[in-house]
Amino acid sequence: MMRLHHLVLAALVIAPALAGCREGADTGAGAMREPLVIYSGRSETLVEPLLQLFREQTGIVVEARYGSDAELLAQMREEGAASPADVYWANTTGALVEADAAGLYAAAPESLRALPDAFLPEAGRWLPATVRFRVLAYSPARVDSSTLPSSVMDLPRQASLRGRVGWTPTYSSFQDFISGMRALHGDDATGAWIEGMKELAPRAYPSNTPMLEALVAGEIDVALTNHYYVYRVLRDTARSDGRAPVAVHTFAPGDVGNLALVTGAGVLNTSSQPELAQRFLSFLLSAAAQTSAAETVHEYPVVGGAALPAYLLPFERAVSLSPTIDLARLTDLEGTLRILRDADLL
Repeated sequence: MMRLHHLVLAALVIAPALAGCREGADTGAGAMREPLVIYSGRSETLVEPLLQLFREQTGIVVEARYGSDAELLAQMREEGAASPADVYWANTTGALVEADAAGLYAAAPESLRALPDAFLPEAGRWLPATVRFRVLAYSPARVDSSTLPSSVMDLPRQASLRGRVGWTPTYSSFQDFISGMRALHGDDATGAWIEGMKELAPRAYPSNTPMLEALVAGEIDVALTNHYYVYRVLRDTARSDGRAPVAVHTFAPGDVGNLALVTGAGVLNTSSQPELAQRFLSFLLSAAAQTSAAETVHEYPVVGGAALPAYLLPFERAVSLSPTIDLARLTDLEGTLRILRDADLL
């Protein structure tokens, strides 16, 4: 079983773990012949700011290769022992668990496992980096929030939203959400939910950003997404009348529509420089990196001492809304993809 630790308020003393990540201590590392190679299931816009901060702090050369979690998992399996990757930074919980089950990760030392306060796997071969929560984004100008359902499972019954719903079937976080639905409700109920949603004639988008742009533009009225995309819109979109163009609807506590999704990373067995890779993981869990992720990406930190923007729902409240799922049950990504293919969504 996975251990779900609530975020503690006392700051962790992480300076010793990061002592090797300071300028002046990296003369040798910065001169290494090989770059640190990171396979990232996270998009470049989310990852590059942190990579640049790491480069500036350490002088270490970092090379990132981007792709979907499914693509990168397949690539690493194909490459086998010849893979050049040192770190796999996954966008979804399911991909983290699947990579672990496939034996791709090396064990993390206890010094790293001691850093996160939340969502630490018992096996300790990958480490959580941030947390996102599934939500239903909606237009407060066009939708009365009191009419929205208390469960995402009832969303297909909202006939008034026909043709006005957005979703992202090909995107990894949506697939994680479907895996969570399968874990809680089973394949039959999940398949029935998908077919019911299709009756609403939802609009499919390749990712969350264009979907939220469509919501603001009035092309759709509601969107199944992650919470931080809403806050990116609120940060970047201002209205002359001061009204917010988009708002967040959360479902009843324990509903899969509020599912917590973990991003994380681990050192790969193929790494030729595991100590350097571990230093990168230590950096991801530093107060500076965690605060940066919270303030610039609007995701939740997993270590104490990282500042949380006041506009975000308190972490413990957000966690209390999410269902508790043994994350080991999210390993069957292929099963989720099969259900989506059977529904002609992939």
